[in-house]
Amino acid sequence: MALGIGDTVRLTVEKPAAGGEMLARADGQVVLISGAIPGEQVVVRVERIAKRVAHAKVIEVGDASPDRREAFADPRCGGCLYSHIAYSRQLALKSEVIVDAFTRIAKIAPPNLPVVTPSPEEGYRMRARLHMRGPRLGFFREATHDLCDARQTRQLLPATCDALERLTAAARSLGATELIREIELSENIDGSERVAHFDSVQPLELRVLEALAEIDGFTRGPHVTDTLSFGERRIVLRRHVLAFFQGNRHLLHRLVEHVVDRLPNGGSVLDLYAGAGLFAIAAAVLRGASVTAVEGDRYAADDLHANAAAAGGPIEAKRASVESFAASMKGADTVIVDPPRTGMTPPALDAVLRLRPRSLIYVSCDVATLARDARAIVARGYSLGPMQAFDLFPNTPHVETVVEFGI
Repeated sequence: MALGIGDTVRLTVEKPAAGGEMLARADGQVVLISGAIPGEQVVVRVERIAKRVAHAKVIEVGDASPDRREAFADPRCGGCLYSHIAYSRQLALKSEVIVDAFTRIAKIAPPNLPVVTPSPEEGYRMRARLHMRGPRLGFFREATHDLCDARQTRQLLPATCDALERLTAAARSLGATELIREIELSENIDGSERVAHFDSVQPLELRVLEALAEIDGFTRGPHVTDTLSFGERRIVLRRHVLAFFQGNRHLLHRLVEHVVDRLPNGGSVLDLYAGAGLFAIAAAVLRGASVTAVEGDRYAADDLHANAAAAGGPIEAKRASVESFAASMKGADTVIVDPPRTGMTPPALDAVLRLRPRSLIYVSCDVATLARDARAIVARGYSLGPMQAFDLFPNTPHVETVVEFGI
C-alpha cells in the first residue's frame, strides 16, 4: 500500500540522492529522506508526495551511523543539509552521487572514483544572497521563506557576520528595513574588501545609501579584487558584486590550478561562460595560451574586458551569449565550459562539438546536467577522462566536478 502524508514507517537507508536527501524504499516505493545517512535504520514521517515519490523526515534513529554527528546548525537553514554527517563521509557521499549520475543518466561507467578535494568547513563563502524581512536579515530555510540566522551556518567569516549585523542595525535606524528585500554580498579571498548591493522595493534615498556605505567592514564601489599567486606569476581579477564568481575562498586556487594543468603550453583556448575571466586570464598568464573568452552577463562581461586588458597578452574578450556567439566560434586546441546549473543548451553544445577541439574541459556545479551533457559528448566520439571534484560548499549536497573529454 502506498504511503500517504503523515504516515510513519521504519526504513533502512540505501544511498545518497542528488539534492541532499537519502534514498530508501518502502515496499518498492521510493522514499527520499532528509536527516539520514546511508546504512542507518530510521523511523520517518512522510511530509509530502510528489510524482509517487514520498519525501520524509527522520523522527527517530534506531541504528545510527558511526558518521553521525551533532548538527551544528538548523539542517534546513541554507547550506546545512549535510551538517549532521561527519565531513569525511560527506566527501564520500558526493563521490557516490557523481558515479551514480554518470551510470544512471549518462549510461557511462566513470573511469575513476572521483576524488573530492576537501575544504575547511567554516568561513569559506565569498558570495551570498541574504534576505531582509522586517528587522531581520538571514538565509531562507529550505523550501520556505522563513528566515534563519546566517552566522549559525558557519559559511561566512565571523568578521562578515559582524559587518552584516552593523549594516542591519543601521538599516533599522534609517527606516530602510521595510524597503530592502535582499542583499547581495561579495568579498575577496582575504576578506579585506567587502561589497553589498541592495535589492529594494523602491530606490533607496541617497542619504540612506550614503549612510550605509559608511558602515565599518564594507568597501565603497561595486567591485572587489582578488589576487591569485602561482609561484612568481599571479593573476588579478576585479569582479562586480552582481557578477557570478566561484564562491569558495579556500579552494579557488586549487580549482584554477587543476583546470590550467589540463592545458598545453602556448595552445589556443576558447573559454565559454567565462565570467570575470578566472580560467581565461589564468590560461593566458600561466600557460601562454591564446584565449577567446565569451560571457553574456553584462556585469561579468565588463569585468572580463577590464581583466583581459589589465593582464595583457593574447586575450580576446567577447560579450555575447554562447548561443549567439556560436556562428562566430573558431577552432581551438582546448574548449573550457563552465555553464550555469542548467548545463549547456543543445545549440551551444552542438556548436562546440562541431569545432572538434582536441580537449573539452567541462566545469560543472550540477552533476545531473553534467551527466546529461556527457552522454551527448561521448556519443560524438569523445572519450571520458578522469574526474576531479571540489567541495566548494561543505555541509551541502552540492559539489563542483571537472571532467576532461578528449578525442
